[in-house]
Formats: sequence, structure tokens, C-alpha cells
Amino acid sequence: MKKIISGKVREVYDLEDGRMVIVTTDRLSAFDVILPTLIKDKGKVLNALSNFWFEYTGDIVKNHMISSDLKDMPAEFQKPEYEGRTILVKKLKMIPYEVIVRGYMFGSMYEAYKKGEPFLGHKFDKEYKEAEKLAEPICTPSTKAKEGHDINVTCQYMKDDLGEELGSKIEKTAIAVYKKCYEHAYKNGIIIADTKFEFGLDENGELVLADEVLTPDSSRFWDLSKYEVGGSPASYDKQFVRDWLKANNLAGDPNIKEIPADVAEKTSAIYKECEKKICHK
Repeated sequence: MKKIISGKVREVYDLEDGRMVIVTTDRLSAFDVILPTLIKDKGKVLNALSNFWFEYTGDIVKNHMISSDLKDMPAEFQKPEYEGRTILVKKLKMIPYEVIVRGYMFGSMYEAYKKGEPFLGHKFDKEYKEAEKLAEPICTPSTKAKEGHDINVTCQYMKDDLGEELGSKIEKTAIAVYKKCYEHAYKNGIIIADTKFEFGLDENGELVLADEVLTPDSSRFWDLSKYEVGGSPASYDKQFVRDWLKANNLAGDPNIKEIPADVAEKTSAIYKECEKKICHK
């Protein structure tokens, strides 16, 4: 069995029969550095959330999931350490874009807005404060760079590259998935401010949702109970670790030795609370 990707968080194995096995580890990456301390059960949380959303959005778009049952995996994966963090998926021809859906005026979009500039082809007629909900979510793709950082592009750029029909379908599908999941998360106390999706094409050329979906690693999740317009809301993600790294002048330091146990435990608890709110109601 061939390991084809060892990513920041995931290990991907090619079964060479049109299927792959993806294992989500407890690794955490911040400021482009994989941290030396594992976050207990983080991989299981990310896996549970993605699996929940794949099933929840099956009426909108097909997804790459075949099974999350270890009994369906090759024998090498039928071990306790793989339980809850391993999925069997269909191999796809991946679309070379990350598709970002933004529902709130925040981050680089807010920086552009403050300067009065359009953001990746989007102009805003009404006035917005920081972290305010947009009138409608917008789609802003980025190219998947093999090295270095991804490059943000306009939707039109993606459509010109992939063809109008496929590009438009990706844009509409991404926004439809975001809207449906946003409503579910909001009812359960979490605001999905923005997220990124990855898509592929199956053997029939049909669009398929892949990779991870609406996890704290691929999205900006805010705590609804603490949300206020006009600042940076409290989030359910690795921001707690990022803040600690910044406070200790370790952001982006590849030589960091460890994360303190209390910081790792608090981060694990934040991930688990996010799963509990979304998956268990």
C-alpha cells in the first residue's frame, strides 16, 4: 500500500484500486509549523465532524466517503489506534482550487473593504463593521500551490480556467453547502464565519465533495453566545494555541520544543466542545 500524502494533519494511502484510506492524526499546525505536541483526540473530532457533514449535505452534492468502518479497510488499519480517525474514500480527479465561502466581513476581506477596494471581484454596496454578517455569502477560490502559499483569485478566474459550466456549478454548490450547514451550526450555538471546500470529479465527471468539510481546521467557527459585531469574536479552533504562540514569541518558529500540557488540554477541550455542539443534537 502506497502512502501518497503525509500532510500537516492527514496521512493518505492509495489502495491502487480506485480507493484511498485517509487517517486524521492529532497533529496541529499553526503559522505553517507542525507543532511537536499532539492534541489529544483532535483527529477523531475532525473526522467525526467531516463525516457528519458529508451525510448532512448528501442531498446537495455527492461526496467521496465509502465507509468509516474499520472492518471495510485493509487489515493494516483494523487496529485500535485507527478507530474513529480513519475513512475509506473514492479516489477522484481533484479540482486544483480551494473554494472559500465567506459569510462575514472579516480578515483580509475586511482589510480590503476598509480601504474601499473590491475584494477578489466582489464590491460591497452597504456599510459593514468588522465581523458583521454579509447580505449573502460569497465565494473566493484560491489556487492550490504545490509549494509556498495558495493564491487567492476571483470566481471568474476559476470559471475561465475550468470552463463556465463547471466553475459556476462549483460556486453554487459551495454556497449551498455552506448555507445549509450554517443554519444547523447556528441553531447549536456556533457561527460558521467562513470555510474552505475541496471538490473532485468522479469517473463519470460528476462533481464530488472531498477532503475535510466544515471542521475547526478548515473553517472559522465563532461562539454564538459571545459573538459581537465590531471586533474579533471568540472562536472554536486553534486560535487558543495561536494566541499562546504569539504571546511567547514562538509564532512560526520551527524549533519550538513543546506546547505546555495545559494549553494542549484546553485546545483539545475546545475541539471536543465544537463536535459535541454540532454532532450530538
